Amino acid sequence: MSRSRLLTPSATVPRRRKARHPLDDIHATGAFLPGGLYHPELRRPLEPVAERIKLGQALRAHFPRESHAAWAVPAGRPDPLSLLAQSNRGRVNALVPLRMGRMASSAFAYLRGSACVMAWDLAQLPDTGLNVIIDGDAHIDNFGLFGTPEGEVVFDLNDFDETMVGPWIWDLKRLCASVNVAGRDNGFSRRERHATVMSCAAGYRRSIQRLAGESTLSVWYQHSLAAHFATEFGGDSKVRSIIRKAEDKARAQENHRLFEKVIEQDGGRMRFREDQPLLTRVDDAMREALIEALYGYVETVSRERAYMLRRYRVIDAAHRVVGVGSVGTRAWLVLLLGNNPDDPLFLQVKEAVKPAAAPYAPPLPRDFRHHGRRVVHGQRLLQAAGDPLMGWTTMDGRPYYVRQMRNMKGGIPTEWLAPGPLAFFSGGFAALLARGHARTGDAAVIAGYCGNSKVLDESLADWAELYGDQVEKDYQQLRTAVAAGKVKVEPRL
Repeated sequence: MSRSRLLTPSATVPRRRKARHPLDDIHATGAFLPGGLYHPELRRPLEPVAERIKLGQALRAHFPRESHAAWAVPAGRPDPLSLLAQSNRGRVNALVPLRMGRMASSAFAYLRGSACVMAWDLAQLPDTGLNVIIDGDAHIDNFGLFGTPEGEVVFDLNDFDETMVGPWIWDLKRLCASVNVAGRDNGFSRRERHATVMSCAAGYRRSIQRLAGESTLSVWYQHSLAAHFATEFGGDSKVRSIIRKAEDKARAQENHRLFEKVIEQDGGRMRFREDQPLLTRVDDAMREALIEALYGYVETVSRERAYMLRRYRVIDAAHRVVGVGSVGTRAWLVLLLGNNPDDPLFLQVKEAVKPAAAPYAPPLPRDFRHHGRRVVHGQRLLQAAGDPLMGWTTMDGRPYYVRQMRNMKGGIPTEWLAPGPLAFFSGGFAALLARGHARTGDAAVIAGYCGNSKVLDESLADWAELYGDQVEKDYQQLRTAVAAGKVKVEPRL
């Protein structure tokens, strides 16, 4: 059983052990989420960085870094298709074939949508017992570009639907596995895949080493401008060109551009242009339910943002299909107008469901038990430049979170990247992941465990290759079930 199943954020190792375990000291320091997420420890003595690094190093005797290289199908592993079927429960039934069709399009798409399968697998593997706020779904396509209120474009983590308290190594392993599988889909050789995952793991390790000695305020204030990202992580001219194109595209993704794409005039009334099943207008009853839910949402944003929202009025709403793993969950797009008809604001109201890894990790903290609030708090904790209009609400007994749609958002087209650029972005994104973990955990302890050598990098690259084989087997199982008519798919959208 993985240690993360046994330890809650405030747990300690049983005293009946004759020899002290390093986790006794780590939990005694309060370095990892003591007494709840937001409980200050103002009277606790300050532990020197060097001592916390030694605590991390001591963990290697109990959880060798080399142990992360192994993968074999664990005894009692559930049928992946059964886990996927369980994850479809509660979704909009008519959209489940669309979800499965998207997952059946490639091995990487399967990995994206099968977080529930990988969560079970990760829970069977050794981890260090060190819990932070994890993204929970940190595959390589869940990093992207975002606009800040100051008009800058930055790189950061993206999707937070699976965020929760859990082992930091789970995020890093999901990222490494996704890099390996993306390399397979891009036609990389085994040697190229190994080198690319090595860059990913090294990017995390070097970043957490650097962050271990920085001031707390520095860690929380850091952000990575798109214009400086190549310089920050040593990208070449090809990488600079990719980033420049992605930034230009992200800057074009704003409210007026979306307005032109999805809104039409009907007898002088603005309304969404239907594109079923991807975008479907709602009836009056659903529109009123959304408005009531938005009243609850306004109570969860900062008071100055709530005051600003008084300027806006709801004009129309629609159901919108999003993502791969999210297909079938309820997601609504709401058009609001502000000062004049040329002042649109699009809000996405998205259902938040229980994280796939929740059954295998410590109980969710009190502030995370409303899943919409969990997503919002997780994003605020992990992301350096978040959406100031994020909030949460409840509608028809279901938890939702609310965010801006198209706020200069963009991404890197990883499906077209050669080995060199994919290695660069893998390392850079892993560094961003380390920064997110350093904001909610103790970078010094994690850095002490990771070390300065390539031991952990090599282990994760070996593991990712073995797990990539497993993903391909699971993906082929899905394809076989689709061909036999056992799994219904809608492959066209």
